[in-house]
Amino acid sequence: MTNLVLLLQQTSIEEKLKNSPDGGYQLGVLIGSFLPLVVLAGLAYWMYYRAKKSDRKE
Repeated sequence: MTNLVLLLQQTSIEEKLKNSPDGGYQLGVLIGSFLPLVVLAGLAYWMYYRAKKSDRKE
């Protein structure tokens, strides 16, 4: 199921890039597609840091 959703999203992004009116739109699409990944990586790092910090206190 997840693979199907990822496949559909990828096709949509590629289609948007092909039909984009200018370079600014392409940049916005790319940033919008990578932003969730960056946010999740930041959240994972923050959680790791907090867990590591709490281990040192005990």
